[in-house]
Amino acid sequence: MAEAVVTIVAEGIKPLVDYIIQQANFLGGVSDQVEVAQTELQLMLGYLKDADARQGEDEVVRIWVATIRDAAYDLEDVIETFVLKVASRREGSLKIVLKRFACIFREGYHLYKTGLEIEKITTKLSTLRSVLQSYNIRETRGSGGGGGSSFERQQEMRLTYPHVIEREVVGLDDGVNILATHLVEEEKCSRVVSIWGMGGSGKTTIAKQVFHHSKVRRSFDCFAWVCISQQCQGIDVLEEILIKLTSATNEQREEIEKMKKDRVAEKLCIIQRERKCLVVLDDIWTRDAWNTLKAGFPINQETKSRILLTTRNKEVASHVDENGFLYQPHALNDDESWELFEKIALFGRDYTNSESYAKKEELGKKMLQRCAGLPLAISVLAGLLARKDTVEEWNTVLENVDVYIRRGTILEREYKGQEYEGTSWVLALSYDDLPYRLKLCFLYLGLFPEDYEIPVKRLTKLWVAEGLSSASMEIMEEVSYSCLIELVNRCMVQVGKYGSTKNVKTCRLHDLMRDLCVLKATEQSFLHTINVSAATGTKAAPTSKVRKLAIYLDKEVDKLVPTSDERDGHLRSLLYFVPTQFFWNKRVMRSIFEDYKLLRVLKFEDMLGGVELPSTIGNLVHLRFLSLKNSRIKKLRSSIANLVCLQTLDLRCRILVRRIPNVIRDMEQLKHLYLPASYNRVSGKLRLATLPHLQTLVNVSSKDCDLIDLAELRYLRKLVVEVQSLKNLEEMLKSTSITFNRLRSLSVQSDNEEVLLRMPLSCHHIFKLQLKGPIKELPEGLKNYQNLTKISLSETLLKDDQIEILENLPKLRMLFLEGYTSVHIRAFPRTLVCSAGGFPYLEFLSLRQLCKLKEWRMENGAMPSLRRLHIEHCIDLTSVPDGLQYITTLKELHVKRMPSTFCDRLQEGGEDFYKIQHVPSVMLFQIW
Repeated sequence: MAEAVVTIVAEGIKPLVDYIIQQANFLGGVSDQVEVAQTELQLMLGYLKDADARQGEDEVVRIWVATIRDAAYDLEDVIETFVLKVASRREGSLKIVLKRFACIFREGYHLYKTGLEIEKITTKLSTLRSVLQSYNIRETRGSGGGGGSSFERQQEMRLTYPHVIEREVVGLDDGVNILATHLVEEEKCSRVVSIWGMGGSGKTTIAKQVFHHSKVRRSFDCFAWVCISQQCQGIDVLEEILIKLTSATNEQREEIEKMKKDRVAEKLCIIQRERKCLVVLDDIWTRDAWNTLKAGFPINQETKSRILLTTRNKEVASHVDENGFLYQPHALNDDESWELFEKIALFGRDYTNSESYAKKEELGKKMLQRCAGLPLAISVLAGLLARKDTVEEWNTVLENVDVYIRRGTILEREYKGQEYEGTSWVLALSYDDLPYRLKLCFLYLGLFPEDYEIPVKRLTKLWVAEGLSSASMEIMEEVSYSCLIELVNRCMVQVGKYGSTKNVKTCRLHDLMRDLCVLKATEQSFLHTINVSAATGTKAAPTSKVRKLAIYLDKEVDKLVPTSDERDGHLRSLLYFVPTQFFWNKRVMRSIFEDYKLLRVLKFEDMLGGVELPSTIGNLVHLRFLSLKNSRIKKLRSSIANLVCLQTLDLRCRILVRRIPNVIRDMEQLKHLYLPASYNRVSGKLRLATLPHLQTLVNVSSKDCDLIDLAELRYLRKLVVEVQSLKNLEEMLKSTSITFNRLRSLSVQSDNEEVLLRMPLSCHHIFKLQLKGPIKELPEGLKNYQNLTKISLSETLLKDDQIEILENLPKLRMLFLEGYTSVHIRAFPRTLVCSAGGFPYLEFLSLRQLCKLKEWRMENGAMPSLRRLHIEHCIDLTSVPDGLQYITTLKELHVKRMPSTFCDRLQEGGEDFYKIQHVPSVMLFQIW
C-alpha cells in the first residue's frame, strides 16, 4: 500500500516539479530541494514492495511503512500548498502563474519556508529508507504491483480464459423451490418467510431467485424489494416500499415524501390488505430495525400479502414472526463446492496434460476445505486462481492460504452453533494479489455507503480526478474502466447493471467484500467515513490526517460540515451522500470553500435550499471534480474561472440557475461539462472552442452557444444539444468530420426537421442516438450505421414504414418509442409491423404514449432475442401481438397506465394469456 501511495504521489507531482525546475532562476533553492525530494521518493520505491509484503509479519515494519506513507502525502501537500499561495493571486493560465513566482516571492520568506519544509520531509524519507535497510528489507526493481501484470496481459488473459462475471449458482434449486412453495401454496403459506445465515452464504442470491420465480410472479399482484443494511431509517424504507408497490408517478412520489410516518404506514397496510403483495426486506440486521418498520405491515391481520426477508441474525427472523418459516442455506457439499470452483477457476482451459489437471484438482480441493462450503469464499478463491496458469503458482497460493489462516482473522464465529473461521483470509488473499494501483481503486470504493449501486461512469471520473489512473488525458477513463473490469473478473466487485453496449453500467460491493475494503482503507489511513444520523450518531474520529472523507446524512440531522477532528487542512476529497430531500445553507458552503483549499473532489449533490455559491469557490484551485447535480443553485460566481484544473463540472441543478458566468472557456482541462437544463448567461454566448479535451457536453443550446465551437472539440464523445436556429449549423457540419467521428452518443432536440435529419449525418460511429422533434422520416443512410445499439425517438411524426429501417439495424439492442402527451397530435406509429427476422438482437423495447397506435403485428421469428418489453399509455392498442408466445427469451413484461380491457386479456383465463404465460415476470400497473 505504501508503494502505491508513494508511486501515485511521485507521478502526481512530476509535471509540477519539472516546471519548477525549469524556473530555477526565479525560485532560488526551492527547485533544488524539490528535485532532491523527488529523487528520494524514487529511491524509496525500491524498498517498499518488500516492506509492504512484510507488514503483516512485523509490527515495527508496519509502523515504519505507515510513517513513509504519511511523509509522501505530506510532501505532496507542501508542494501543492506552495502552488496555492501563488494561484490565490494569479491571473491567466497555470503556466503564467508559475512564471509570476519571482514577483510574488521576491521577499524570499515563502521560498525559505517552503524549502525548509521540503528539506525536512526529504531528510525524514532518507532516514526511513535507512531504517528499512536495517530491517533487512530488500531493494527490488520494477514498477509492478502485487499482481505484476500489465493491462495488455490482463486483457489477453481475459480473452484466453473468459470467466463469468456474475457468480455461478450451484446447489440452490431445492431451497428456492421450498421457499417459493411456502410463499404461494395455501396449505403451506407463511406470512413471513426468512432466510438467515452468515455473510456470503447466498441469502440474497436465493432471495432473488425466489423473487423472480415464475410461480411467485404469477401469484402476487405487486412487488417491492428494499435493502435495509445496518443504518436503517424506517420512514425512508417505508416510503420506498409504498412507491414500489403503487408504481408511484413523480407527483405521487412527492406526495408520499411529504407524508408523516404514521400515514405512510397506514397506506402500506391498506394496500397489503387489499392486494396480494410480496415485499422483500434484504439484509435486515437488528430487532430495532424491524421495530421501525413493523407499523407498515399487517402481520397479525388477515391478508394474502407476504414478506420475504434475509438476515444474518436468527433472532431477528424469529422476532419478526415467531410462527414464520425459517430457512437456512446449507453449506455446499464437496461435490457442489468443486462444481462451483471448477466453473470459475478452470473454465475454458485446454488441459492436454491430464497430470497437470489432476494436480490442480488436488490442490484446489485442499484449498476448498478452508472455504467451509461458503459460495462467496469459493467464488473469490476461484477468481484468484483463474489467473494462475501453472501448478507452481497454485502451490504458492496454497502456501499463502496457510499463512493467512495462521493470522487467525475471523469475521464470523457463530454458524450452526459452532466456531468457524471466517472468509476474511480468502478476501485478504485476493486483495493482496492486486497490483498496487488496483489496490487503491478497490479501497476507494469504501467511500460509498453500504448497498450503494455505484454508477461506473461516475466512478471512473472520480478515479481520474484522484490521480488513480495513469495514462494520457484522452484515455484515462478507458484505463480506469479496465481497472474496474479487472476487479470484476477477480470477483472483488459485483456487476449491478449492463448498458446497451454491454459495458458495465453500475457496480457494487458484497457485504463481506465491503467489510474488507473499509478495514484495509482504515488501516492504511486511506479514507474516513462519517455516518451522521440521529439513530447511529457519528463514528469515532480518525487518529491520522484525513485526506478522503465521505459523509452520510439523513434528513433529521443538521450537520454538514466536518468537525475539527477532520478539519486539518489536508482534506483532498469530500463526498456527501444524502436522502432525497436535504436542506443546506450558506454557512455550510462558506465553510467548505474557505477551510478546505486542497480539495480535488467535491460531490455536493441532492441538496435543497436554493442558495448562491459564494465567491470563495474560486479558492478551490485544485478541484478536478465538482458536482452540484440535483442541488438547488441560484447563481454561479465568476470566480469559478479560477478552477483551471477542473476535469468534471456537473451543473445539472434541480431549479433554475439564474446566471452562468461566461468563464467556462478558461477551464482548459475540462473533459466533462454538464450544463443545467435552463439558465441565463451573464454576457455573450458561452465559448467552448478553448476546451480542447472536452469529451462530454450535455444540455448545450444554440441560443446560448455558437455551434461552430463544436467543430473545435476534437475528442467529443457525448453530445446533448438543443438546436433552435439553423444559424451556424451549415458551417459547423462542414468542419466537424474529425470531431463527430469520435462521437459515440448523440441526442438532438429541435422543432426543425432539417436539423434532426442532418445532425446525425456526420456521426457514423455513434452507438446511441436520441431524436426529439417532428421528423417524418429517419435520417438518410441510418441503416448503414453499423454500431447503433440504442435508439430513442420522441414526439416524431414518422411514417409507419420507417419501422423497417429500425428492424434491420444489425446491432440494435434497445429501442424507445415515445409519442406526444396530447392525443390530438398524429404520432408514429399507427400500425406497428415486426417482420420475420427483424430486430435480431433487440433485448429491450419500450412503447410509451403512442396514443395513435392501434395495431401491432408480429411475424414468427421477429425479435428472437427480446428479454424486456414495456408498454405504457398506448390507449388505442387493444392487445399484445400474436407471435409473442414464440419469443422464449422474454423474461419481463411491464404494462402501465393501460385500459382494463387490454389488461384483462393478459390475466389468467384472458384471451391473450396464452401469449405471455411463459414470461416469468408480468407486472400490471395503474390499470384504467
